[in-house]
Amino acid sequence: MQERFRYKTRDELLERVHSLGLEMPFDDDISPLFYPASLNGFNIPNRFVVQPMEGYDSEKDGSPSGLTKRRYIRYATGNSGILWYEAVAVSPDGRSNPRQLWININNVKNFAVLNEEVRKSAAIDQISPLLVVQLTHSGRYSKPEGKSKPVVAGLNAILDKEPPYILSDDDLKKIQDQYLVAAKSVFKSGFDAIDLKACHGYLIIDLLAARSRRNSIYGGEDYSKRFRFLLETIDRIKSEVPGIIVTTRLNISDLYEGGFGVNRFGEIDYTEPLLLIEELKSRGIKLINLSMGSPYYNPHVTRPYDNPLPGQKVPGEHPLEGVMKMINGTSLFQKKFPEIYFVGSAYSYLRQFIPNVGASVIKNGGASFIGLGRSSFAYPSLPHDLFKDGKADPSKVCITCSGCTRLIRNLRPGGCVIRDREIYGNELKKLIADGE
Repeated sequence: MQERFRYKTRDELLERVHSLGLEMPFDDDISPLFYPASLNGFNIPNRFVVQPMEGYDSEKDGSPSGLTKRRYIRYATGNSGILWYEAVAVSPDGRSNPRQLWININNVKNFAVLNEEVRKSAAIDQISPLLVVQLTHSGRYSKPEGKSKPVVAGLNAILDKEPPYILSDDDLKKIQDQYLVAAKSVFKSGFDAIDLKACHGYLIIDLLAARSRRNSIYGGEDYSKRFRFLLETIDRIKSEVPGIIVTTRLNISDLYEGGFGVNRFGEIDYTEPLLLIEELKSRGIKLINLSMGSPYYNPHVTRPYDNPLPGQKVPGEHPLEGVMKMINGTSLFQKKFPEIYFVGSAYSYLRQFIPNVGASVIKNGGASFIGLGRSSFAYPSLPHDLFKDGKADPSKVCITCSGCTRLIRNLRPGGCVIRDREIYGNELKKLIADGE
């Protein structure tokens, strides 16, 4: 039941929510968004998180480009408490496109310069954000030269469009070593935390779901074997890179058959994700960013939209159902593990009402932080404006048109085609002119 966002007032929004049989938290008091938080000795100034949205704009060697720096400086001056940097590959063959960021021993200084500039920009408003970097291997979605080169932990009849290479245990051990090398470079470049990306169909979430993997220490019906790669990598980083925070962005449900956090019909089943969080808790993990679904298969799950991509199947659920699915899922985990900070997702669809819903979620203990992805592309200064004016500017919000996603899916530099028109609107025009 696809429907455009047409709600101008609180009452219009909540009336539509109730008509769908849903309950949405909402509060006019947005002060909980500015509660500070403390994590491993770091003081986080507020509850806003810039989510890891890829810009596909690195230099050839994986270093941040001018466009990359521009995006992160905009985030920094926008005053979010956590800047969760986009997916950074641990190896060249694990890149999702030729211009995905890739950190290595030869470009550590370039990342360090970016982090220095980001911190200086944030300090103008006396903000000191926590800098988290998302390390990844793209696995099934690897396109290091722009053409698909899928490598997987296990076959999936729904996702595999072409025969992929199935990684051996030895292959995975080598990839784990690459994570360690990348983690050491991350520490040298001045990041505060490392996220081991375990969501959206990439390698680690693929391993968590690899029931079809046989005769392997990293897969099969035994969930402890499927958890092994992630937990082993965490243990090694904590041992070999002391002083850096380790976290993960985790899918609590893939919502497709053969995925993680689902039953045999592809429906939500949190049994194994809850067991995994217990393991993470035992390792001292205190910050986890939650997500659902896959941008390649069911993007509406955490990115509800007004407009689908050209040729994309329209989902059967209302976008507000997707928003509440994510809010309710995050709330379940937050209340089960109150000692862990959880970041929630899927708020961008709510536009100018993000602060009201987000503040209520935090106040009610449904999440610790509010993550904004597409909204950060469009409106990086939202936290700054809220602190200054007490409300969001409707003329700046993300309108969930899928323009940024369209650019990214076609391996073009990603950003807001509406609010950052001079750069990304022109990029979309080029894409359309090229017939894509």
